[in-house]
Amino acid sequence: MTGAATQEEKARRDAALERLTLTSPYHRFIGVSFVRMGDELTARLAYSEHLIGNPLIPALHGGVTGALLEITAIMQLAWDELWRGMEAGGAEAAAIHAGRLPKLPKTIDLTIDYLRSGRPRDAYARATVQKAGRRVANVRVEAWQDSRDRPIAAAHGHFLMQNAG
Repeated sequence: MTGAATQEEKARRDAALERLTLTSPYHRFIGVSFVRMGDELTARLAYSEHLIGNPLIPALHGGVTGALLEITAIMQLAWDELWRGMEAGGAEAAAIHAGRLPKLPKTIDLTIDYLRSGRPRDAYARATVQKAGRRVANVRVEAWQDSRDRPIAAAHGHFLMQNAG
């Protein structure tokens, strides 16, 4: 593979991630975007005043923090499936590049531990897929702001995979 082909493939992967991110209007509303490093995603919640739940502290709304965690888990699962399809090549990769994206997994349950108040600044999150079966996946997610060693929230959830055959 040439360097140009590698850059072309990287651009295709970035475009696929962008299309996947834009599948939900809620992602745009709260300002979540993703940075890809290989097959791993890091979510970024861009700070905005409309995300503040308590203006006296001020602190990010707990629902926004929970949404960041849930979105990150769902996107990591969807990205894992997309990544496998792109790496497989052939018709599956061509379909993805043509815009046919996998359905997003649905949340079965999500348990959130709020560890600190989210301050009025950007927040980040990263998910780890503990186990991905054909129908159900288990995912852990952490969100942080200034330092990953000081998470503001963590979650564990189960998700129903939509593309199980």
